[in-house]
Amino acid sequence: MGDAKPSVLIPMTSRDRDRDPLVPPTAAAAAAATSSSAVAGSDDDDESKPSSASAASAAAQTGREAFHKVVHSWASKKFMTGCVILFPIAVTFYITWWFFCFVDGFFSPIYAHLGINIIGLGFVTSISFIFVVGVFMSSWLGASVLGLGEWFIKRMPFVRHIYNASKQISAAISPDQNKHAFKEVVIIRHPRIGEYAFGFITSEVLLQSYSREEELYCVYVPTNHLYIGDMFLITSSDVIRPNLSVREGIEIVVSGGMSMPQVLSILETEDNQLNRMRSSTSKLR
Repeated sequence: MGDAKPSVLIPMTSRDRDRDPLVPPTAAAAAAATSSSAVAGSDDDDESKPSSASAASAAAQTGREAFHKVVHSWASKKFMTGCVILFPIAVTFYITWWFFCFVDGFFSPIYAHLGINIIGLGFVTSISFIFVVGVFMSSWLGASVLGLGEWFIKRMPFVRHIYNASKQISAAISPDQNKHAFKEVVIIRHPRIGEYAFGFITSEVLLQSYSREEELYCVYVPTNHLYIGDMFLITSSDVIRPNLSVREGIEIVVSGGMSMPQVLSILETEDNQLNRMRSSTSKLR
């Protein structure tokens, strides 16, 4: 009846043996994971190398920029220091040379026409001429000649205004201190309380009323160097007299306050003493 078929063993060929894995499945998986992690690690190393290089280059660039800023700041400060030191020296020499050439130009053409070419001879002649004019005008005859010349100049429509303005400025620094000159440097409270302004006393005015008389000072406060300004009538009690001469006050105004002394002391006058006595009396009351 049904005889059992005998089992046949098929021999394994060499090709089949090659197909079989040489290692267990778990070992193969572990090896694959290790290889993938190694590949990933190499990729991370490759990515970290450019980032570290870029950070180093950025740090080097920042250091160079900081160094350049320090050098630029140092060079700028030293250059400005040199300009500050050399500027007044250059201006002084330039103005001195211009004044020398200007004064020398009055008489140097005359000497050149005569064939005398000596540097500075025209300057010496001009200074001597100015000195002689000063001596002559100080006499009675010179004053009469000057008055006659001013009479002709004041009849000219446009020239008289220029002459009057320039004469007032020259009279302000005149050593004679005549009635047209600035008599004294003062400080007044202007334009409001807490602010002060330099001024020059030009004259004195007696203000008369029915009950009393009050002495006022005509104070000229320059607003644009010396030739333009405002005039105020101020009582003697409101005038502060510093220890400055008229020449020093003019230098302060012309220089825009750069020649201002660091300390100003007030001269003691009778008006100041009276004001102090009045204030002390009012405090006692």
